[in-house]
Amino acid sequence: MQPLFAFIISVGAALVATPLAIAASRWLGFLDDPGPRKIHAVPMPLLGGAAVFVALAAGVLLSGFSPTPPDRPRLLAIFAGAAIALALGMIDDKRDLRAGPKLAGQLLIALMVVAGGFRVTLFIPSAPAQWIVTVLWLVTAMNALNFLDNMDGLCAGIGAICALIFGGIAAARGQLMAATLAAATAGALIGFLPWNLPGAKIFLGDGGSHLVGFLLGALAILPHYYSHREPSPTLLPVLIPLIVLALPLFDLVAVTWQRWRRGAPVYIGDTSHISHRFMRLGLSQAATVLVLYVLTGVLGLGAVVLLWAPPWVAAIVVAQTLGVLAVVTALQHYGAKRSSR
Repeated sequence: MQPLFAFIISVGAALVATPLAIAASRWLGFLDDPGPRKIHAVPMPLLGGAAVFVALAAGVLLSGFSPTPPDRPRLLAIFAGAAIALALGMIDDKRDLRAGPKLAGQLLIALMVVAGGFRVTLFIPSAPAQWIVTVLWLVTAMNALNFLDNMDGLCAGIGAICALIFGGIAAARGQLMAATLAAATAGALIGFLPWNLPGAKIFLGDGGSHLVGFLLGALAILPHYYSHREPSPTLLPVLIPLIVLALPLFDLVAVTWQRWRRGAPVYIGDTSHISHRFMRLGLSQAATVLVLYVLTGVLGLGAVVLLWAPPWVAAIVVAQTLGVLAVVTALQHYGAKRSSR
């Protein structure tokens, strides 16, 4: 019951903490001012990430969860990494960091967490390779969710859906720490969403999107998807994190590629994201966010099937994922052509 308690507590804590974060943002002047590339007309509070972090911590600490001695260093490393990811993003919100210092901060966060014993080990016998893969994964996840935070409710909602899926997998496999952390993450984001959906009263800010990206990156590799004692029919369960996070990762790759082709700096924001191109097809902001929620849920629930699916069913799941991404690509190109007319 601890994951359920963590979820309920974190939802309640976020419902309380978010209005306080709105007031604190205005009092401290922590606001996102309107600008040429921004759609809001008034300064917007930016301390949404702090509200999510407080709710996450409350959910884990008050749920009655007590980590085993082997799990304690990893849980502490995750919380420390989450706190520093939030702080790095908040500094970026306030001072508009250059790409180099921001990337250096992300690498330091990932290295610190790996040094705390948190790393990918499956099928990677080499310790240096484990370090490299884990660091690259965490940095990629932070940037993917940071890129995705370009529309009201998008990053927080997709983050909540992905956390619920990771938590469900962990709970089904009896992995209590991963399930509790995922449930608290999902609850904190769901409790935050009423103030962040289209027509938002507060933003996650770079602090919040870095936090969500780090947490999803950690949750993606915290559960064990394949066990040598209880092997799955195929090795494809190792693809579950990539499929669950397929849309944020695809958006990161697509936007980076498009900016590189145009000769534009990859770290300068624009309107070439999946969400913007869907809006050019005639969808409202709310409809765009809802469609991306549904696509994330479809991909994520399909990925869960890989845990027990025979090879032919697993092949269908992989084909479905590629098909969804192909349709998204086609719609993106159509939206880009439509906007250029």
